[in-house]
Amino acid sequence: MKLAAIRPPRLQTVDEGDRNATWLELFYDLAFVATVAMLGTRLVADTSLQGWLSYSAYFVLVWWLWASHTFYADRYDTDDLVYRLLAGGQMVALAILAASVSTGPSGSTVAFAAAYAGARVLLLLLYARAYRFVPATRQLVRGYLTGFGIGAVLWIVSVFVPEPLRFWLWGIALAIDLATPFVVRKAQAAAPLDVSHLPERFGLFTILVLGETIVAVTVGLSHVEWQLNTTIAGVAGLAIATGIWWIHFDNVDGRVVRRKGGGKAWQPTVWIYSHLPLAIGIAMIGVGVEHAIVASDSHHDYGSPERWLLVGGLVVALAAMVGIEVASKRDIRDDLRTTLIISRLAVIALAILVGLVGGLEAPATVVVLAALCGALVLTDLVIATLAGD
Repeated sequence: MKLAAIRPPRLQTVDEGDRNATWLELFYDLAFVATVAMLGTRLVADTSLQGWLSYSAYFVLVWWLWASHTFYADRYDTDDLVYRLLAGGQMVALAILAASVSTGPSGSTVAFAAAYAGARVLLLLLYARAYRFVPATRQLVRGYLTGFGIGAVLWIVSVFVPEPLRFWLWGIALAIDLATPFVVRKAQAAAPLDVSHLPERFGLFTILVLGETIVAVTVGLSHVEWQLNTTIAGVAGLAIATGIWWIHFDNVDGRVVRRKGGGKAWQPTVWIYSHLPLAIGIAMIGVGVEHAIVASDSHHDYGSPERWLLVGGLVVALAAMVGIEVASKRDIRDDLRTTLIISRLAVIALAILVGLVGGLEAPATVVVLAALCGALVLTDLVIATLAGD
């Protein structure tokens, strides 16, 4: 298809036909692959509670960048030269941002703030185009420009102030960004999200993070000699990732995004934002498995922080799935999803018990957690069979 130099954005969600992620969106996601990978190096280096909190805070900020662009593209993505240049500019900002979160000499909160501010300003330029060319959603876009604009100003100011004030400005800016869609929720109802495109995009980000888990297993194995213990830990780690993929994608239902077939106003919001802890939990599992593989070598210890990183990652991921399942329930008599929710809550409780048992070695811990994920897969298969799916 020939690229048009100027093709004004239009409201894409008025069409009822199915949409798929574009090649540009898939290319754009690659910048986040690098960013999530660099974030993982922080958690590998520091598995303490403070390290986990720092990692999670950065992850939330990065995820919000991705989600913000995804929401824009869901409504207004009309591929032209201007859009490609602005999206490309965001990818440049993301590359700088990814380098800034590393534990090496390029690590810098100033660079992170500058790159984040640049990405937010470019998003504002995209919305400014939508404001000009899509009169039907000007009230909505005006709210976005106001809220996101205030947040962008705070990000720019944060470049020039010292820590910890810089971090406080980041938190305030994020709070304003997250509150903005709630403030303009009535205007959002007139421009609903796409029921086919948006769930696919969130599914692709989940696949992206699962891919990082597979990379983590490979990196962990590359740091040790081939032994039975390390091999078992690596295979069990892949089994956990496979189990997470299986039980999530076999049951995810994106119809709730536009409340097709009924539903409550809170359900799309819970469905969407539950994908944030899901991504964090999966990423934690990857780092936790990498630590477990290395600790399976007889020359390394496996302490409580490393064990809880793996256990906690699984607990967070499953808890997020519970949130997604709750949001997907059409009514209280939805017995299928109720059973799925109960099974996940049971495994969460068992996983916490695994974390509390301090005598388990690294390979045994990964194997037990993999077995719990396998039990969920079998439970889902039985439920699907009984339901006639």
